[in-house]
Amino acid sequence: MSPTPLEARARPVIGQWVIGIDVPVVNERAVRASAGILFLAGFAAWQYSVLTGDLRPMQLFGIAFALEMYLRLFVGTRWTPTLALGTLITRPQRPEWVDARSKKLAWMLGFGMALTGCFALGWLGLAPAIAQTICAICLTLLFAEAAFGYCLGCELARRLSREKPTLCSGDTCTYTPPRRGETHRVHEAGRSTLTDRSNGL
Repeated sequence: MSPTPLEARARPVIGQWVIGIDVPVVNERAVRASAGILFLAGFAAWQYSVLTGDLRPMQLFGIAFALEMYLRLFVGTRWTPTLALGTLITRPQRPEWVDARSKKLAWMLGFGMALTGCFALGWLGLAPAIAQTICAICLTLLFAEAAFGYCLGCELARRLSREKPTLCSGDTCTYTPPRRGETHRVHEAGRSTLTDRSNGL
């Protein structure tokens, strides 16, 4: 039995092939769930270090976070623990497929920040406040992705990449939101109707 066109493609390191989509994609819902899990763990470690001065929990989180990003970038997204857990949690929901290329830059930024924080706490021997600040920035970005679906690395990739992503979170690649006070348009059965909900409600 010959393989299907989807099976014949080489499996990408970042993302997966989905029938009907020409680029590797990741499930944005699972990514946001993963970001929420990482944020909870990281915020607990960061807060403990700020209140007690004990940096060991934050060091452990930094190592775990760096390992998570390394696996996503170089081994395969299917092998990353929190992303697998996020996929399991969001399994009953309809996937929101986004271009895997836009996530690559975001995870590279996370990996770089984690390594910088680890070096600051370890070999460089810098003041703890520097590592805590780096961790706080990383946690802010995690919270923004989990709560609001905002991905700084994805936004940079969308603006700077030569080959622009075609699938973005919230359809931000192609969607133009209405101006403040205008109504949203909903397309049903080939005709456009106006909703009675104004932007932001």
